[in-house]
Amino acid sequence: MNELARQLSGLVGNSPIQFLENPFPEPVAIRLFLKRDDLLHPQVSGNKWRKLKYNLLVAREQGLDTLLTFGGAYSNHLFATAAAGQAFGFKTIGVVRGEELATVPRNPTLQFCESCGMRLHFVDRNTYRRKEEPDFVQNLTAQFGPCYVLPEGGTNELAVRGTAEIIPELLRQMTVPPDYVGCPVGTGGTIAGLIQSAPASMTIIGFLALKAPDFQLPIDKSTSQYQLKTGYSFGGYAKTKPELLDFIRAFEQKTGVLLDQVYTGKMMYGIYDLARQGYFPENAVVVAVHTGGLQGRSEAVMG
Repeated sequence: MNELARQLSGLVGNSPIQFLENPFPEPVAIRLFLKRDDLLHPQVSGNKWRKLKYNLLVAREQGLDTLLTFGGAYSNHLFATAAAGQAFGFKTIGVVRGEELATVPRNPTLQFCESCGMRLHFVDRNTYRRKEEPDFVQNLTAQFGPCYVLPEGGTNELAVRGTAEIIPELLRQMTVPPDYVGCPVGTGGTIAGLIQSAPASMTIIGFLALKAPDFQLPIDKSTSQYQLKTGYSFGGYAKTKPELLDFIRAFEQKTGVLLDQVYTGKMMYGIYDLARQGYFPENAVVVAVHTGGLQGRSEAVMG
């Protein structure tokens, strides 16, 4: 095992399982556990480390010392990539949606990225939409030199390989295997990994954080049972409503576990709502994967 693989092995994986007793505004008849991927790293929490793990190893194997990726102004993925670059000796370049952001004070996310050494490259929104076009990517690598290119959100086959390791961890950690495992869904990399490694007896539930009725998972096929819930976006990506904010505050007060309003808050609300509707059988064992993203908590949640 090379040094990078050893370091990543020590960082990524085996996050704790926490039983949540009566965490919701009203009792529900399920046994709820939380997979605390938010505790994987003191700064960058959650599934981003899992998505980056094998990509970093391949970048090092290819002899590339620069990571180039894409994101919006509050991107958890940019945040995590910048931190990973600083931790493991990679230069990082972030292509940021919104050229107007170049001339205004940096928000905390972009401040953190630059503090880790990430070079920010701002582009207008029309240009940003070309982020998956080969000629656009080729122009970027011609401008910045050889780079290992990560997609927006970090989801690719190597990312799914990393998130697929969550289910085997759960099965090792729990005396009773879960009946259901839930996670938030953005680009789909985490749920795709869960689906790939879940046994047939387990149902995977994804809670979409954005309005995307025609959302397609980044996975060809699977024998696992899974469902995508589209009714808990609260208006769309990064949007919220007072009902969600009130729920997050009440959940945090009862459990001491922090949630964000973009991803994990919507997932937990969805599990609560399904449970009170009788979706889960009585005493079903449900695991919610806390995918982190706490750097994106808004002042509205905290305040």
